[in-house]
Amino acid sequence: MKTMIIGIAGGSASGKTTIAEKVYKATQSYGIVSIIKMDDYYKEHDDLTFEEREKINYDHPDAYDINLLQEHLKLLKDGKGIKKPIYDFVLHNRSKDKIETIMPCNVVILEGILILGIPEIEKMCDIKLYVDTPDDIRFIRRLERDTLLRGRSVDSVINQYLNTVRPMHISFVEKSKMNADLIIPEGGNNEIAIDFIVTKICDILKK
Repeated sequence: MKTMIIGIAGGSASGKTTIAEKVYKATQSYGIVSIIKMDDYYKEHDDLTFEEREKINYDHPDAYDINLLQEHLKLLKDGKGIKKPIYDFVLHNRSKDKIETIMPCNVVILEGILILGIPEIEKMCDIKLYVDTPDDIRFIRRLERDTLLRGRSVDSVINQYLNTVRPMHISFVEKSKMNADLIIPEGGNNEIAIDFIVTKICDILKK
């Protein structure tokens, strides 16, 4: 089985997950499709306290276990399954009792802020997409998501955005759009771009 990896990058709360899910739903009838979130490959930090884990810069490339992600992508490209970690955003650490089994598949949709900003991962992607959404919209979405779904306070979300999210976006994420095959404005609301991507993937799967 030949596996195609579609990398979807872009700033935090830009709409990457929405696009990934729409592409998944539209293409799964043509082959076996899986979604992998790069956030699940944050490094394990059992040696740190909760307070210490809270202070980690999760928007820097060093926050990720790149070696494990590379290994898993290679296994999938070789037609083998993987046991993927699951990250717990409330505990700021990998889950101890949950993993996700990803079986051999035709398409892997890989999404994360630094998919195109880390050379080792970028070069493994067959199709490279960058979701380009205005900063103010992304911040509002992040604020809503983190307070409602991840148990964060408004102050903590604002502080994290100003101290790490925004600076890292400028330093690493924004620059990575030059590596994209296609830049998608307005995230998951861009139905024309999504239709184009779906058509391309379906054509490949049919062959």
